[in-house]
Amino acid sequence: MKNHTTFKVGGNARLMVFPKSAQDAAEIVQLCKKQGIRLLAIGNGSNLLVSDNGINACVMCFGNDFSDVKLIDDETVFAESGASLMKLCRFALENGLSGLEFAYGIPGSCGGAAFMNAGAYGGEMKDVLYRCEHIDENGDTGCLENDDMKLSYRHSAYYDNGCIITGLYLKLKKADKNDIKAKMDDLLQRRKDKQPLEYPSAGSTFKRPEGYFAGALIEECGLKGKAVGGAQVSEKHAGFVINKGGATCKDILALCKECAETVMKEKGVKLEMEIRVTE
Repeated sequence: MKNHTTFKVGGNARLMVFPKSAQDAAEIVQLCKKQGIRLLAIGNGSNLLVSDNGINACVMCFGNDFSDVKLIDDETVFAESGASLMKLCRFALENGLSGLEFAYGIPGSCGGAAFMNAGAYGGEMKDVLYRCEHIDENGDTGCLENDDMKLSYRHSAYYDNGCIITGLYLKLKKADKNDIKAKMDDLLQRRKDKQPLEYPSAGSTFKRPEGYFAGALIEECGLKGKAVGGAQVSEKHAGFVINKGGATCKDILALCKECAETVMKEKGVKLEMEIRVTE
């Protein structure tokens, strides 16, 4: 799994499959249910920390074979869940559509972005996402629209309903391509300047506590640069735990636990991990 997560950490999956269509994915869900096999769906693995012992499950990876992006009308875009956010953002730019600039540079897939209502720089998926197609636990297709998706801070209905997102519908706005590109370039440069993109990580490690910033709290507690094994609190941005080299899942979890416990002790603020941990 280390080859399928941006943290570059994790043992083997018991089985891995790569669907090329929603029909493929539905059949895989049905087969796993029939055989009593646990199923885990992933995209780019950008918000995932896998156990050193691996995953005792069938991992269904939505990747390049499931990444079509197309126009529905002048301001509506459909994207399959395996498409990268970078691909989606570039497609929007090519068609003079604004609204996704905030997502440029986020290393996740479209399905993952919808699942967790990804956001940055004042924007989030719920600003543009109005419909998700999915496959339920029985392998049947369905969809959720608008408020039924329950999009909130780093959360959606898909955290709780057991359905697997297969497609997204986004409503964007026509704008000047030069203006869109300028904003995308500006936000990407800000990421490069402030975030440790040169090291494997899962992005922001902790959710933003109400009224605070996790990175600032961690830094104020003197934990910037703190390391456990190959895991380190980034010296560039304390909100990121990085794989400095050879980190294990155990290293990363131990460091995250130390950060959370120290911040609670010294600041009285609870830190909740944004990263999904699985085994």
